[in-house]
Amino acid sequence: MARVLEFRLPDLGEGLTEAEIVRWLVEVGDVVAVDQPVVEVETAKAMVEVPCPYGGVVTARFGEEGAELPVG
Repeated sequence: MARVLEFRLPDLGEGLTEAEIVRWLVEVGDVVAVDQPVVEVETAKAMVEVPCPYGGVVTARFGEEGAELPVG
């Protein structure tokens, strides 16, 4: 049976506590590899492509483009 792993916005450094989703780089159903960028976010300091720490199939995306996400 397949495991579902939840991926949360990682610590982006420099004391940042949130980021805004700029655009998703994957769709539900896409196959992703470890360290593949899955979402582009903007912080107070920079735009960052966030990689996924897991490989597998995307089963859901949480947050729409323009939404603010907390770290963790």
